[in-house]
Amino acid sequence: MTTPYDPTNIFARILRGEIPAHRVYEDADTLAFMDVMPQAEGHTLVIPKAPARGLLDAEPASLAAVAATVQRVARAVKAAFTADGLTIFQYNEPAGGQTVFHLHFHILPRHEGVALTGHTGRMADPERLAEHAARIRAALAA
Repeated sequence: MTTPYDPTNIFARILRGEIPAHRVYEDADTLAFMDVMPQAEGHTLVIPKAPARGLLDAEPASLAAVAATVQRVARAVKAAFTADGLTIFQYNEPAGGQTVFHLHFHILPRHEGVALTGHTGRMADPERLAEHAARIRAALAA
């Protein structure tokens, strides 16, 4: 049995402007914004604007748009944080680690010898997130 998409999830609410987010990039099909509980400085999320619970129920055109935005934003995140590499996460369903049931990709800049922090449930400093978002937007504009 497939669980239906819930339009009250936090990412749907961010898309509707009901909850603020530190936006990094937006186009007709996708939105990128800072993760409020980052596992690394510069941890960014990319979501489709079309409703999809996860990878398996996303429309192919929406998935293609998200993939293109992930690539574009990942390049900017890597540059903005002078990262040695990147980790891209995408989880599906509770057994797969998904906790927000709107398709999303995590982009994490990585530096040699620096481990990711755990998802502690603590929100990051909003001023720090705003500064990180500004760095990524500047890299996108370069």
